[in-house]
Amino acid sequence: MSTQKGNVARSRPQKHQNTFSFKNDKFDKSVHTKIFSSTFAKLNKASINTLRIVEPYIAWGVPKPEVNNFLIAQSFGKFDIICMADLIREIYTVGKCFKEANNFLWAFKLSSSRSGMKKTTTYFVEGGDSGNREEQINRLTRRMN
Repeated sequence: MSTQKGNVARSRPQKHQNTFSFKNDKFDKSVHTKIFSSTFAKLNKASINTLRIVEPYIAWGVPKPEVNNFLIAQSFGKFDIICMADLIREIYTVGKCFKEANNFLWAFKLSSSRSGMKKTTTYFVEGGDSGNREEQINRLTRRMN
């Protein structure tokens, strides 16, 4: 072994020579580490690739609108968002006030599903509970409220 820059000759073995600690920084910094927490996110190629990595552990999809307009008008009147349809449009189209709308809805906690999670080890398309549910995410969300 040469002693050029980068190569080091050692007279004794290093401590913990054969151990390697894998740290996945992409997901360790997430604030969504609690079970049954939910949030809205921009859906683009990068986020889809990230969702594919964690797909065995999460359920995700595209939600449909259902809510009361008073709180929305009170919170978003200054952004010209006065009803749920405006808020959904802002989130769905990733409009100019997406960040404010998403921070308002940031991470919300859901309870355990009333009927339980049947097969968390298999994907939704195979009859399980994890993975992309597309438009059927609303049924799961209703069961968890």
